[in-house]
Amino acid sequence: MGRVMNKPCKGCGSVTRKVTAPGPRCATCHRDRKAALKEASHGRWILKTYGITSEQYEALYEAQGGSCYICQRAKGITKKLAVDHDHATGFVRGLLCSTCNKILGHFRDDWETSHRVCKYLELPPAWGAIGKVKPDGEDRD
Repeated sequence: MGRVMNKPCKGCGSVTRKVTAPGPRCATCHRDRKAALKEASHGRWILKTYGITSEQYEALYEAQGGSCYICQRAKGITKKLAVDHDHATGFVRGLLCSTCNKILGHFRDDWETSHRVCKYLELPPAWGAIGKVKPDGEDRD
């Protein structure tokens, strides 16, 4: 632990909160500043990489209901949702969680592969070849 100093916080000016060395800010102001810097860095990154502003990112996030468009589970709270784009045209398509974005990348944006996944989930080939078999040896349905 750093030694406690009797200086006012650079952020809020409070002298009642502990300001620990080496920083000039109390823990609350340090956390707030760190979050603001992280947000600004993300804004610069998406503008440089995808050509969209932080405001456009937020608008897209709201339009998608605040979740990954594909799985609709990930909310982007701990880790922001990835900006998905068409690799052929560069156009932004939406916001996805890391897992869904990697799946699309693995599929190489091939819609036929995605269609096969849907068919596979609807009617797995094992059901036609060997029937519905569970790990415990009992048949289903």
